[in-house]
Amino acid sequence: MLKRLLPRETCFFDYFEQLGNLIVQTCESFAELCAKGNDLPARTGRIKELEHQADQITYTCINALHRTFITPIDRSDIHHLAKHLDDVIDSVDAAASRIFLYEISEIRPEAVEMSQVLVRSAKRIQEALQALRDMANHDKINDCCIAIHELENECDALLRAALGRLFKEEQRSPIYIIKWKEIFELLELAADQSEDVADIIEGIVIEAS
Repeated sequence: MLKRLLPRETCFFDYFEQLGNLIVQTCESFAELCAKGNDLPARTGRIKELEHQADQITYTCINALHRTFITPIDRSDIHHLAKHLDDVIDSVDAAASRIFLYEISEIRPEAVEMSQVLVRSAKRIQEALQALRDMANHDKINDCCIAIHELENECDALLRAALGRLFKEEQRSPIYIIKWKEIFELLELAADQSEDVADIIEGIVIEAS
């Protein structure tokens, strides 16, 4: 019934899925950057390109929302979901930009681990968004959201361990510590924002039930 009410020229689920695909690509690109640690200009440039694409899709989605009278789900949910999906990409892009700006030559192992967690979370977001087209998929959507929450907890634990190890390395300069603290916190922020996405999706499912 909701699909029949949605104007043919505007399908917000398409925008969500496009953003979900970009989240996966962004997180995978960042994970490759962390794993290989070379060719930073090209790798960070690719992530920045994905971030620009996400900005454009988010703008198009919100602009379409202003022009659409009847929407398939609550208008505020559409706006919040699009914005938070874009936020995930922004935070990963910010972490990549810091690595390039600070001329980081050696990626710390915790960053590699956190990047891998973000890839797993991104793929769960992608699955949940694809399933969101049909509320009959509520069990699959809920499973994805639970996994995202668990991955956020994993990333939070990695952050604590990373900072603890970082501050114990007395031979490191204060500037080095400050740089990596910021990068780690941006990655954990991306995980937090992924959890925000899961919260919004869970709310949409509850409202539709």
